[in-house]
Amino acid sequence: MLQPQQDWIAKWAVYSPKKTAVKEAESGRSYTYGQLDRLSDALCHRLVAQYGLQKGDRIALLAENNIEYIALFAAMQRMGCVLVPLNYRLASAEIDYLLKDSEPVLAICESKFEAQLKGAKAFAQLLHYWPLEEVKAFCEREKDQPQERFPLQAVEEDDPAFILYTSGTTGFPKGAIYSHKMLFWNSINTAMSLIVNTESRTINVMPPFHTGGWNVLTTPFLHHGAYTVMMKKFDPALVLQLLQEEAATLFMGVPTMLKMIADDPAFAEANFPDLHYIIVGGEPMPIPLIERWDARGVAIRQGYGMTEVGPNLTSLHQDDAIRKKGSIGRPNFYVQTHIVDEKGEEAPVNTAGELLLKGPMVTPGYWRNDAATAKAIVDGWFHTGDMVKADEGGYLFVVDRIKNMYISGGENVYPAEVERVLLNHEAVSEAAVIGVPDKKWGESGCAFVVLHAAGQTLSPKDVQAHCKAHLAKFKVPRDVIFVPELPKNDTGKINRSALKERQSK
Repeated sequence: MLQPQQDWIAKWAVYSPKKTAVKEAESGRSYTYGQLDRLSDALCHRLVAQYGLQKGDRIALLAENNIEYIALFAAMQRMGCVLVPLNYRLASAEIDYLLKDSEPVLAICESKFEAQLKGAKAFAQLLHYWPLEEVKAFCEREKDQPQERFPLQAVEEDDPAFILYTSGTTGFPKGAIYSHKMLFWNSINTAMSLIVNTESRTINVMPPFHTGGWNVLTTPFLHHGAYTVMMKKFDPALVLQLLQEEAATLFMGVPTMLKMIADDPAFAEANFPDLHYIIVGGEPMPIPLIERWDARGVAIRQGYGMTEVGPNLTSLHQDDAIRKKGSIGRPNFYVQTHIVDEKGEEAPVNTAGELLLKGPMVTPGYWRNDAATAKAIVDGWFHTGDMVKADEGGYLFVVDRIKNMYISGGENVYPAEVERVLLNHEAVSEAAVIGVPDKKWGESGCAFVVLHAAGQTLSPKDVQAHCKAHLAKFKVPRDVIFVPELPKNDTGKINRSALKERQSK
């Protein structure tokens, strides 16, 4: 059972009640740890009295970064409810699936995304709906008011704190359970690898529906009484300004973001005396870009993470950024790793094998999906689906993804999900999607489409329009190529390597 001292905000409200915990970059609104503590009590009482929420009930949120998200997190810790952040880039049909799967008692939505939420068929079955604007008004009224203490609810360590949806190879999202135990141990691993303490300061540009938005820095910072500036959306010029004005000590971004910041004209004169280093995830950062930041006195620390495990799992020390280029570093303190071949036996040094992970930061499983859980976790080891190799010094290098996922602008895209939508078009007989290089986004989708009948009239724009109606924009293929047939291997499966070779010529 968790003990009362696991109520992080309540503790920091005692130690540093007047210290600012979170601030919105665009509006300037902020909450101190004392205000968050009062809001946690106020929200708990409201959620119980108005909406009948109990421990274990889910709250779905569809909104950009905002400080009320943090107040709701504090309430979640206190009353044992589960936050389900939804991707506001998704189409209504995709949101519908997430609502049906998570069955939230309450949905909270920002007005700009209300049409997407209400366009989901499952919205009609929701018991309660609370517009974000009303939540904000409630919090502004209550943040400085004395509150009746809401009793801390005891939860099991594997009980969900979040359900974070990640697309899967079947084309349907899986809800990764992010437990209270994972919250704690991820924070410990993060602080032992990086410099995280009460004096830490960061700018959070990662979206709230990602584990990166919540658990790379935000929850470890809340655990350690640090300070976070939240941005609604990524703006390179504003990030560059805030890194300096807010004296950020840490910053997390993906290479695409860091390139856009470095391309800003003001970057040449920027000064970052307080920034220890930048944490990079999602994909490898090109050496020339590392060198551009190094010229401004900023070191880069690359790492590896997964929604279901951590996510802060490995870290490459900034002193090794060039010497061990391409490496994701070594495992963090309480992370166990195992690299196995196709027979499940340990792979030799410098030989590729699947990365398995074990430790207190591993998910208990997938929400209401025992089959996926049993496949991913065997004898306590989480099977990542990523091929890696380790050198003589224990440095890890990602060789390939067993899954066919590609990353576009820091967003994971699973071809099976896009292919499922393509095959729903009445004119499409077969479809395959691969990731191809994109100068702006790192990778974009390229769809190979076989039509049912010769002479069928369908243009690339028609295909893209069909995808836009059912998928988030970043998942829509940039290129659509019509082919008479798809290359197959001896077992009849699509030969994706042949498609990639064709596009690389």
